[in-house]
Amino acid sequence: MAGSRLPRQLFLQGVAAVFLFAFASLYTQIPGLYGTEGILPARRTLRPQGKTRWQQLWEVPTLLWEAPRLGLDTAQGLELLSLLGSLLALGALLLRRLCHPLTYLLLWAAYLSACQVGQVFLYFQWDSLLLETGFLAVLVAPLRQPPWGGLSGASPHEGLPFWLVRWLLFRLMFASGVVKLTSRCPAWWGLTALTYHYETQCLPTPASWFAHHLPVWLHRLSVVATFLIEVAVPPLFFAPTRRLRLAAFYCQVLLQVLIIITGNYNFFNLLTLVLTTSLLDDKHLAAEPGNSHCKKTPTFWLKALLILLLELTVGGLLAYGTVHYFGLEVDWEQYTVHSSTTFTFHQFSQWLKTVILPTMWLGAASLGWELLTALWRWTQVRGWLRKLWAAVQLSIFGTATVALFTISLVPYSYMEPSTHGRLWTGAHRLFGAVEHLQLANSYGLFRRMTGLGGRPEVVLEGSYDGHHWTEIEFMYKPGNVSRPPPVVVPHQPRLDWQMWFAALGPHTHSPWFTSLVLCLLQGKEPVILLIQNDVARYPFHKQPPNFVRAQRYKYWFSQPGEQGQWWRRQWVEEFFPPVSLGDPKLDMLLRQFGLQDKSPPRARSSSNILTQALHWVRRQLSPLEAPTLLWGLILTVGAIRVVQALLGHHPSGSCPAAREEKHRPAPKDSGVTPAPTNSSSSQPPQRRK
Repeated sequence: MAGSRLPRQLFLQGVAAVFLFAFASLYTQIPGLYGTEGILPARRTLRPQGKTRWQQLWEVPTLLWEAPRLGLDTAQGLELLSLLGSLLALGALLLRRLCHPLTYLLLWAAYLSACQVGQVFLYFQWDSLLLETGFLAVLVAPLRQPPWGGLSGASPHEGLPFWLVRWLLFRLMFASGVVKLTSRCPAWWGLTALTYHYETQCLPTPASWFAHHLPVWLHRLSVVATFLIEVAVPPLFFAPTRRLRLAAFYCQVLLQVLIIITGNYNFFNLLTLVLTTSLLDDKHLAAEPGNSHCKKTPTFWLKALLILLLELTVGGLLAYGTVHYFGLEVDWEQYTVHSSTTFTFHQFSQWLKTVILPTMWLGAASLGWELLTALWRWTQVRGWLRKLWAAVQLSIFGTATVALFTISLVPYSYMEPSTHGRLWTGAHRLFGAVEHLQLANSYGLFRRMTGLGGRPEVVLEGSYDGHHWTEIEFMYKPGNVSRPPPVVVPHQPRLDWQMWFAALGPHTHSPWFTSLVLCLLQGKEPVILLIQNDVARYPFHKQPPNFVRAQRYKYWFSQPGEQGQWWRRQWVEEFFPPVSLGDPKLDMLLRQFGLQDKSPPRARSSSNILTQALHWVRRQLSPLEAPTLLWGLILTVGAIRVVQALLGHHPSGSCPAAREEKHRPAPKDSGVTPAPTNSSSSQPPQRRK
């Protein structure tokens, strides 16, 4: 897509920032989650099976196979990868030369390596989304950096990989809207989901309390808006006019910003915002005045009229469809808006069967246009050597783009089984060959609303005598009813998240929970630091408890006027029975879930320089809470970027150079002339003067 250099640079900067958050957040939790004294030691996941080195690497693609060669165990190798990933992402944010395909390839490989040993604590959709986005960044990143702020001289192929970012955003948002209805969740169908969501989500923010107490009719209207933004708006990502695409962009930004304010979803919403850059163009980001000074011909006025009619038609259809299918009625006496779903599950299923295949063809048509545009740009390249090099690049990147699009159709079609079964068998084979690399994934967030009768919450308790019990409070998840919900974004406390999932069913559905209980009975400090970063606040910091048990409660937000309380709670049942070390019940559960450590870790030399360096870094950073560390990184990057701007450097290339370029003489031969686009620009693109 021509005219997308600034959005591409913004996308690459955003991907680097999200990788920085992801690696830094994971690093703080490695000892407690994956260390030798952690809940699920990572060394158990990599067992050589007598296969060759390359067979192991292909079947379980992780660089951690090489950790023993460095004198490190798996967890230490994971720490090294996380530190190197953080530093590399930080470098890509601050140094323009590091916005290179090799940088993003290393970031992707490092995070894929971590996910291979991450087990249940890295089984989140946003981890898969980051891997898929990171691989696209490898293709989007330029092989050579353009001149500062320059918007000319783009290679013919540059827009092709960036189109895949737009397609990924479409798949993510459209699937997230569709699965809410295909799940038959009564809260989504009844438009009451948001009357529960703010209270029952994993980690609410203080703003969640206020949002929860908004009027019910506004919650219902917000659900309607969610369906509109997630189901009806995404096809506009491929609209032929700029204003429709920009309208779709601002709809997505609004939704993501509201989610960030009312929920702690780590880097997920930030990553989604990064994906929305694919809907922007240079003209919008640089705030260019356009071609208003050009002569308005009759052809111009006819084109403008047709575009306006198209936009009005689309807006009218969206408004009519929203009012009709959700029964919107304004009650002027009560100053409210009534809403209800007016279609049935069968009707929606038939509609879904009708539209899934056309959306694939819509994507194919949009990609076809991008390919034709790239081919036209290639024909404008001057000089046979440049033309040959451009042809090689276009062939490689064009083939990669088509292949990734074909692969993505398989997980995209999961939401409609009959369409999935009719897909080309070659697409299924291609997807199966690379599925373990997570190059394309299926998505569908908030499929069902949980906690309709109250938010289930597991509360751990410890005791020395088995009669007097003391609650073990976590740093982030709800516990103490008088403590306000925290703000931890972009950090993801992965144990707290899994505690939320564990509360939704019996403890046997979460085998790791038994290992957590064992670690608490043994007083494993790395695990305790996941619960309380300040060990002194952990009630059993002097001596481990002799007994541990867990209770299930139901939590509700407090009502306005209840001073000093954010929550109300009610005991429901025992979640995990009281156990002690050596208890037959505990030993049976450990055997049942395969959690007994039959092979103790190999003793590795602590004199290894790399090991000593890792221990030193850990000692320096361990006093900091993870959100503090991440926000410190954010402020540091911001301060450095401000200094760079004051000194006249623009590492991202997205500097305010648009105004300067008007007074800069054009290069004698940029090699490529601009290509026509499918935007609503009133005049054909012209070379800048």
